[in-house]
Amino acid sequence: MLRQSMKWRQQWEVDGALKDWVPPEVLQKFHPSGTSGYDKDGAPVIVVPFAGLDVIGILHSACRQDMIRMTIKVLEHNLALAAKTGENQVVVIFDMEGFNLRQYAWRPAAEVVISLIQMYEANYPEILKACYIINAPRVFAIAFNVIKKFLNEYTLGKIQIFKSDPKKWKPALLSNITPENLPKHYGGSLTDPDGNPRYATVVKMGGKVPKSYYTKNMETPENGPKKEYIKAVVKKGHKLTLDYIVAEEGCFLRWDFRTEGHDIRFGVTMRDENGLNSPVVRHRRVAAHQIDESGVVACQAPATYTITFDNTYSMMRSKTIHYCIFVTPPLEKLNILPTDEETQKMSTPDNTPEDIQSEKSSSAGEVEVH
Repeated sequence: MLRQSMKWRQQWEVDGALKDWVPPEVLQKFHPSGTSGYDKDGAPVIVVPFAGLDVIGILHSACRQDMIRMTIKVLEHNLALAAKTGENQVVVIFDMEGFNLRQYAWRPAAEVVISLIQMYEANYPEILKACYIINAPRVFAIAFNVIKKFLNEYTLGKIQIFKSDPKKWKPALLSNITPENLPKHYGGSLTDPDGNPRYATVVKMGGKVPKSYYTKNMETPENGPKKEYIKAVVKKGHKLTLDYIVAEEGCFLRWDFRTEGHDIRFGVTMRDENGLNSPVVRHRRVAAHQIDESGVVACQAPATYTITFDNTYSMMRSKTIHYCIFVTPPLEKLNILPTDEETQKMSTPDNTPEDIQSEKSSSAGEVEVH
């Protein structure tokens, strides 16, 4: 793990060019976070107004690599502060007030967040002293059920989740952080010169990215995804699971896949906002190597739908699959008639991305919600 992390630091020039790297203006203005002070033991306190993260707007305006660089730069800055006090750990407050699940139903947005979590777990182990997730709405459970699969037990053990009840989360924050190190909005005494209790001169609020920053002609979730097949190899004795977040009523989950030479077990399950799992499509072996397998289901919302390609019954043979899976926008937002551009593209063949390898996913433990 250490060797891999050292190689990772070289690849991203963490100890070199990244120190002098200047983030794009859109990230400087709209990446929500800030260090308000220190806890009672000297650990930096990072405040993240998460609802201010317009991940769709940022991904239209900056590349994914810049998003990763920005996250590394924030982590390295706070670790440097922690090293000066000798604490070598950080405290994080995620304010989920106004959290919009709909953004993360767009798969590229969810994938960026997950890749950042994987990067953190692989290269910054055990730096988290405490994490307070406050003002969490019910729909946050849908997103967290996906995210916690990528967190180790140590990280999960440091997380406390609070609903929108300041009477519960403010005492929890103040038990570890003195008022002079905490914005007034969170129970402390810090304010901006104009009296703003959110301390926005230090803790950037983020917000909706203006379209004037957009540099990429990317499709937004409302336009619906293009039909693009992804190639994957499901190793022998393994399974590939794909999570799709549904944030709005009236959506449909659609799939179309085929396998090369052999069958595979396929099924769909749903996890609702209360964490209850239920089958949607019974898991069974399908002869997708003989005829393409297609299907569609009407979705409940909010919920997470998990599609599983299961090859655990085969101990001798890996399976290659080609799949196209997506969640359609609600019916009232669909454009039934294709545009001229879409009509032209229908006559051209789809591109097939390079292979991706699937790995077993392990579910992590539960986290206490206050």
